[in-house]
Amino acid sequence: TAAYLDLDAVRAFAQEVDVITYEFENVPLATALAAAEIVPVHPNPNALATAQNRIREKLFMREHGLPVVPFAPVQSLADLQNALTEIGVPAVLKTAESGYDGKGQVKIEDAIEAAEAWNAIGQKAAVLEGWATFTKEISVVGGRDIYGQFAHYGAIENDHQNHILDLSLSPARVSEETINNAVKYAQIVLEKLDVVGVLCVEFFMKPSGELLINEIAPRPHNSGHLTIESHMTSQFEQQLRTICGLPLGDTAQLRPGAMVNLLGDLWPADSQPDWAAVCADPRVKLHLYGKTEARLGRKMGHLTALGETSEQAAQTVLAAREKIQKKDAVER
Repeated sequence: TAAYLDLDAVRAFAQEVDVITYEFENVPLATALAAAEIVPVHPNPNALATAQNRIREKLFMREHGLPVVPFAPVQSLADLQNALTEIGVPAVLKTAESGYDGKGQVKIEDAIEAAEAWNAIGQKAAVLEGWATFTKEISVVGGRDIYGQFAHYGAIENDHQNHILDLSLSPARVSEETINNAVKYAQIVLEKLDVVGVLCVEFFMKPSGELLINEIAPRPHNSGHLTIESHMTSQFEQQLRTICGLPLGDTAQLRPGAMVNLLGDLWPADSQPDWAAVCADPRVKLHLYGKTEARLGRKMGHLTALGETSEQAAQTVLAAREKIQKKDAVER
C-alpha cells in the first residue's frame, strides 16, 4: 500500500494491471493522471475532475444545456454577497470539493447570513445554488462501453434522511415522460464526458415534473445497489464489463425492487444487530460491507427485497429493518 499522492508507487502499480477504475470520486486527480500515463483509467480523469468539483460540474451542465438550479461560483465573501443578490434566498452554499451526504453545505435564509455561512464552510471555494422546491429525488445509473454503447436501469426513486440516502425504489413512481427525460439527460452526461464505465446522475423533480440535475457520481452508486437482485446485470458487473472491453450486460428488470441502507446507528454497543430477525422474511437479502467500526451515519450494509411493485418491495425492507430498530431501542 502507498499514499494516493505517491505517484511513483501509483505508476508502479499501474505497470502491474491492465485497467484501473475507482470506487469513489475523492481520488486525487494527480493520482488518476499518473495511472493514465501507463494504462487506461475508466472513467477517464476528465470525468473524475468534473464530478469532484461542484463548480466544474455545474459549468459542464450549463455548457451542454442540461437543467440545473440557478448557481454562481463563489471564491470570496464578496462573491457570495453578489451571488445572493443575483440568485436570491433561500439558497444553499456548498463547498466546491469534498462534500457528500450533506457535508460542506449551509442553507442561507437571509442575505445577512452571508458571512456566517462563508465561515461555516471554512472560507473555501464554493458554489451558491438557488433553493430547489421538489417533490421527489430520482437517479439514473447508466453504463457506457468502449464503443460508445449506452445502457441504463431506468429511473430509481430515492428518499434521504438527514442528507443520507435511506431508501431506493425501482422503478420510480413517476411518469413515463419523466423517466424518458431522466434517461435522456443521463445519456448526454455519459456521452459528453466520454465515460467508459458506470455513472449515476441524481435529479430533483419539481412539482411540475420538471427535472433538475443535482449532481453526478462517476461510479456504481448507492441507489443502484438494488440492481444486484432486481436486474439481469448488476451495476457492479456492468462496471467490470465496460472497463474490460466486454459488451454491455442486459439491464432488463427482473422484478420491481427496493433497497434500504443500514447505518452504524443500528449497531448495539459491542455486538451485532439481530440478523436472524432481519432474515426471517425469506424475501429479504442482507448485504454487509465488512466494515469493522460502526459509527453514526456510516453506511454498514443494506437490505434488498423484490415485489409485485416497488412500493411493496419497499414495505418489505422497511419492515425488516424495523425489527432491529425496535430491538436496538429496547436494548439502549
